[in-house]
Amino acid sequence: MGVALTRSAQWTAAGHGTRNLEITPLNEAILKEIIIFVESFIYKHPQEANYVFVEPLEWQTKLDPSAFGSGYAVSETTVKSEEVDKNGEPLLFLSVPQIKIRSFGQLSRLLFIAKNTKLKEAQACIEANRNPITKILGLDYNVINEINEDSTLLTILDKITKDEDPESETKVKIALLLKQLDLHLLNHSLRHISLEIRLNPRTVKNDIELLKKFSGKGEQTVLESIDYTSDYEFSNGCRAPPWRQMQGEICYVLVKPHDVEILCLTCSNEGVFLNGGKTDDEGEINYERKGEIYKDLVTLLKEKSAVFSENMSKQEVRFSEEQQKEKDQLNEVPKEEEAAALHKASNASHRSNLEKNQINLGKNQMTKRLEPSLNWKTTVDAKEKRRLQRDNLEEKRGGRLEKPRPSILPGRAQLIRRSIEKAEEVISESSSESEEDEEPPDHRQEANADLPSEYWQIQKLVKYLKGGNQTATVIALCSMKDFNLAQETCQLAIRDVGGLEVLINLLETDEVKCQIGSLKILKEISHNPQIRRNIVDLGGLPIMVNILDSPHKSLKCLAAETIANVAKFRRARQAVRRHGGITKLVALLDCGQNLPEPAYLSLYETRDVEVARCGALALWSCSKSYANKEAIRKAGGIPLLARLLKTSHQDMLIPVVGTLQECASEENYRAAIKAERIIENLVKNLNSENEQLQEHCAMAIYQCAEDEETRDLVRLHGGLKPLASLLNNTDNKERLAAVTGAIWKCSISKENVIKFREYKAIETLVGLLTDQPEEVLVNVVGALGECCQEHENRVIVRRCGGIQPLVNLLVGINQALLVNVTKAVGACAVEPESMMIIDRLDGVRLLWSLLKNPHADVKASAAWALCPCIQNAKDAGEMVRSFVGGLELVVNLLKSDNKEVLASVCAAITNIAKDEENLAVITDHGVVPLLSKLANTNNDKLRRHLAEAISRCCMWGRNRVAFGEHKAVAPLVRYLKSSDTNVHRATAQALYQLSENADNCITMHENGAVKLLLDMVGSPDQDLQEAAAGCISNIRRLALATEKARYT
Repeated sequence: MGVALTRSAQWTAAGHGTRNLEITPLNEAILKEIIIFVESFIYKHPQEANYVFVEPLEWQTKLDPSAFGSGYAVSETTVKSEEVDKNGEPLLFLSVPQIKIRSFGQLSRLLFIAKNTKLKEAQACIEANRNPITKILGLDYNVINEINEDSTLLTILDKITKDEDPESETKVKIALLLKQLDLHLLNHSLRHISLEIRLNPRTVKNDIELLKKFSGKGEQTVLESIDYTSDYEFSNGCRAPPWRQMQGEICYVLVKPHDVEILCLTCSNEGVFLNGGKTDDEGEINYERKGEIYKDLVTLLKEKSAVFSENMSKQEVRFSEEQQKEKDQLNEVPKEEEAAALHKASNASHRSNLEKNQINLGKNQMTKRLEPSLNWKTTVDAKEKRRLQRDNLEEKRGGRLEKPRPSILPGRAQLIRRSIEKAEEVISESSSESEEDEEPPDHRQEANADLPSEYWQIQKLVKYLKGGNQTATVIALCSMKDFNLAQETCQLAIRDVGGLEVLINLLETDEVKCQIGSLKILKEISHNPQIRRNIVDLGGLPIMVNILDSPHKSLKCLAAETIANVAKFRRARQAVRRHGGITKLVALLDCGQNLPEPAYLSLYETRDVEVARCGALALWSCSKSYANKEAIRKAGGIPLLARLLKTSHQDMLIPVVGTLQECASEENYRAAIKAERIIENLVKNLNSENEQLQEHCAMAIYQCAEDEETRDLVRLHGGLKPLASLLNNTDNKERLAAVTGAIWKCSISKENVIKFREYKAIETLVGLLTDQPEEVLVNVVGALGECCQEHENRVIVRRCGGIQPLVNLLVGINQALLVNVTKAVGACAVEPESMMIIDRLDGVRLLWSLLKNPHADVKASAAWALCPCIQNAKDAGEMVRSFVGGLELVVNLLKSDNKEVLASVCAAITNIAKDEENLAVITDHGVVPLLSKLANTNNDKLRRHLAEAISRCCMWGRNRVAFGEHKAVAPLVRYLKSSDTNVHRATAQALYQLSENADNCITMHENGAVKLLLDMVGSPDQDLQEAAAGCISNIRRLALATEKARYT
């Protein structure tokens, strides 16, 4: 199941947050198959259905306790199954909204209970449990996800049945069932993909040209305008950059419909979808998909624009006729191209024979790279290509389960590989770093090209390598090493004449001199991305991994350094791990323990340091995938890295800290880093003079400082002062981004903020708000947002002129930057003086416009920022009314599914409703039923702000009565059972306002409000006391009036 979810399922982009399943037909099909499997499990495999998982599957459910019936112990907020394990623990435990399930039987029953919401429950379960097999069967059974293609199920059985666990047989059966499900899901995905409609450049171009004919300023036109983002068209008809063409993208268009804002669309061979838009500053495209995929342009535009759909229906006949004419014209073109292609193929075949006669490259010769083009679909198996692309993209998004590619025909595999070489090379599996943003085209030296003399000299040397004796081979290797191997011509010359195969073959000899000579050359030329892939294709990595066991330290060093150069893309990193390379590289770190200072090293000790350095360098490259990080941890790498970090050998410290920085993105690593007292040494190395070492130490602190204890350790070990001083060096942007990131995370603790104020860091941060790249700005604004929670710091920011650059950043499109800048502006708005500046700069309007942002985080952050703005603005009511459609927009946000958005909007409504006119307007927009609909929530943060909003909205017209009619009163009474005092206060105030209506008093009394309120009358919180007493008083007065009416 893990491989299918990793390769076939489509996940959102990583970022700083968790990744979720995208809403696509393929994902829906996968989820439905998983649901069918789980639902039928209880009666198809009754014995296995009773098996208790090693760890519970845990996620946040939407189910209400009332949905559970017989077989469960149900209360208002919890559900326990009567079925328990041998320790008496329930196999299903629900504490709203968190649910834990420990058997397939309970999973099956839950899906039957879920009924219409079973799809959402399955999705939530899979998103929260990315490695379900480990939780179900334990870590030893995770081999199912990483089994090689040559292995058999008998091998798994043999491995697993050696376990002495009495449940071993049941585990084996479940393991095999999950393996069968995995294969079924993969096959089902391929069938689904094969049925998808695919576009090509010609079709897309025709649609765009036709739409242009029907576009313009008139009322009857379908669009105002439609234009490409790029005027350059490649020979294959695509306008997307080559590295995006590898992912099937054709072009990008800007469409201006009559009734909505400009749409930035991506046309790909899978269909058409909305992307992230075009940046205002640099004019670059944010390629990330923002919605579902439509089969063509017209279908998408009909969905997004009502005017387009209406006018298109009027022009349908004309549009169809034009389309048919275009098709008729295009049908004649392929015939001409076919004849030209045959002629070209004949010439190519002749030239190929000449080249083969001139240079014998053997059976492993690589063919000339093709230009990225969608025409490859005529020769490439579409299913295989899509599967391999998804494999690469999954690793890019941080996928955690890997599996080797199945073997396919050599010719087809080679062609597929060419089509995704770019994607493989640029992938970096770490969110912190992207190593290769661009790859040059694969240069093949043409037979008739003007080649430098070195090219022909290297040819001769390769011949000596192929046919010479040991002495001739060593001399040829030494001569080849004398060439400038950093020059691309020399690197490709070695490859083009078959030198790579010979060099790799030499690694398998017993002659140490030949191995050393070969590795020295491979180490130099493997800096070239094309050479790297060729080394992996020729099976060079397993041989280098075996050399790591050699007793010769020079060989170990060279092999590790070459692995470090080659392991820059996913397939190479995977190969290192699968051949046991991670364990061997970790063992190299043990060579460098308890070493003296660099000045006192003996020759022998110097070699030990070099071995450890090269091992750390290779681990750094390999640590960019989750599976490798886990392998390093299991091999005992963290204690060894911690010891190496205590040395003062700077050349070794850089790869050691680099590896720790990569691994610190995982929570279990951060815990280990604290346990090994690594923070102290990271802080110490911030004072180094080496900029690269400073950068990686700061980045490691940034990754670890999510934890409060780590933030305290950084302060206690004196790490805040060097971080503050490094802010003054702005030339090195990579280091500046790492340092500002570390300061941001450390600023979450108030004690650290006080220290930063002492070191004048806040003034420096304000100075960095302009003329900096986005990765620096995100961190700078994030740090200021945390610092501005205190009055003294808000004054500093205002006096240093920081308000204007912060407001200017509100017009950006970077999601992380917008979340941070809205928080910072909201924090500054608490100061009336700062609020005046924000208002004068039109900052409130900009914040309000961000409520339309498609990202929920941005909406929520903007709504929170608006609260202090409304509280502290002069004539806030008039200011709010001045925003056309602003109040309706806020009310409509109450329909969101995001709890943070809902809580923030309720808080904003509380402040908006302080003005009577605004309260009347939002009442007309239907705020009462929308607030009432949210009352049945278990989220305390939302409860508090919802109760405050209801309390404030009661002060207009018959809103108190309306809340009662919409059944908002009874759920509010349940809020009084919360453990949060803030919820109690807000709820008591809301109930006090609602109790002015007799019917609401009756509802409160029936739901037991009086007893709960009586307990709160004795609260030390004066506001809570008064509200509770006032509510009880109103209920009592009603009771007395009723009693009096009865007897008179």
